[in-house]
Amino acid sequence: MNDKTPARWQRKKDARPAEILDAALTLFVEKGFRATKMEDIARAAGVTKGTPYLYFHNKEDIFKAVVRDTIVARFNDLRSSMQQQHGSAAQLLQWALDGWWEKIGSGRAAGLCKLMMAEAANFPELAQFYYEEVILPGRTFTAQILEQGIARGEFRPVHIDHTVDTLVAPLLTTMIWGHSFGCVPACQTATTAQPQAFLHHALELVLRGLQATPQGTPA
Repeated sequence: MNDKTPARWQRKKDARPAEILDAALTLFVEKGFRATKMEDIARAAGVTKGTPYLYFHNKEDIFKAVVRDTIVARFNDLRSSMQQQHGSAAQLLQWALDGWWEKIGSGRAAGLCKLMMAEAANFPELAQFYYEEVILPGRTFTAQILEQGIARGEFRPVHIDHTVDTLVAPLLTTMIWGHSFGCVPACQTATTAQPQAFLHHALELVLRGLQATPQGTPA
């Protein structure tokens, strides 16, 4: 055997943290944070009951790692790729929307949004963590695009925070509905059936409201 080739047991050991996080993500989304136990995570990951503690201090530590490994990492990738885009502010919002859907909204990690909405008040420390690492960066990123559009004269002056909320609301709807009523066949709507089409429609409505009024045209 090549001395530089990791032994089979070592490769397996190196993969365990990722396997634990993957199992935890599935359980958090399906059962919620409170109902998920450390032994449940170990069982789902196919490891002994004490193995998760070799890599993580507790369930809260695992949850934070799951969020950083999925939503935060993918959002950072999206933000980096957006730096290469040089279109209008409206195009940037469209690219951001499509990128968010591809990297986050259409995947399992989107279910963490519903989890936090349901359990934030019961776990304020985790709520603050999620706000600082997920919500605030996303809001700041969106606000920067809006401010850029206003500075260029593409968008009319608007209340930035309120407009960010208006843009984010449809994203929250797709994630929360998709992991709640959307899981029940009898409760399907056009939004759950075609979430990306709904997001494009919602963005189009907001962009029409953001359009700068041509000079000489009554507002």
